[in-house]
Amino acid sequence: MTDPTDSAAAPEPTVFIVDDDEAVRDALAALVEVAGLSVRTFDNALEFLHRHGPDQPGCVVADLRMPFMDGLELQEELARRGAGIPVIVITAHGDVRAAVTALQAGAVDFLEKPFDDDVFLRRVHEALQRDARQRRDRSAAESALARLALLSAREKDVAGLMVEGCTNKAIANRLGIGVRTVETHRANILSKLAIRTVPELMRLWMHLA
Repeated sequence: MTDPTDSAAAPEPTVFIVDDDEAVRDALAALVEVAGLSVRTFDNALEFLHRHGPDQPGCVVADLRMPFMDGLELQEELARRGAGIPVIVITAHGDVRAAVTALQAGAVDFLEKPFDDDVFLRRVHEALQRDARQRRDRSAAESALARLALLSAREKDVAGLMVEGCTNKAIANRLGIGVRTVETHRANILSKLAIRTVPELMRLWMHLA
């Protein structure tokens, strides 16, 4: 049975189309809708930034040349804000330098109009998949950090040496405590983190870097 709160907890991935050309916006929106995807359109980047929240999953399709803020500037602003939403840059004006800049900044692709519908939809699906993957990774990292925060300062010292591969005796010598005390700390660490092995601890520990 579907939890009625699921839709509130997990917003539907949306393709956000940002283009000052109404005909292009409408055509791309229709194409995305026919593909069964949710879509929202904006006629400028500032409106999109004002209305878009970091919790909204999806991808951005942004025109290169727009008034107020162009597609590359929008991509830069999203990066500055720490928004990991993937961006596809589109343009009617071939510009190699702009394409290189967009791709180096992490754009999914740089498409020159007119482009093939199937190619466009493939890139959109790739962008949505990337966004979903990035959100899962961020969620896992946040969960790991929350669990590691349960450890005391001394337990973190012991855990760090466990991750380095130190034996109980080596940990005791490094920290100037007894082996029995190390054993107690190890047991507490595994219990608090709800794990059973050092490799599991290593996977959690990497999120502290």
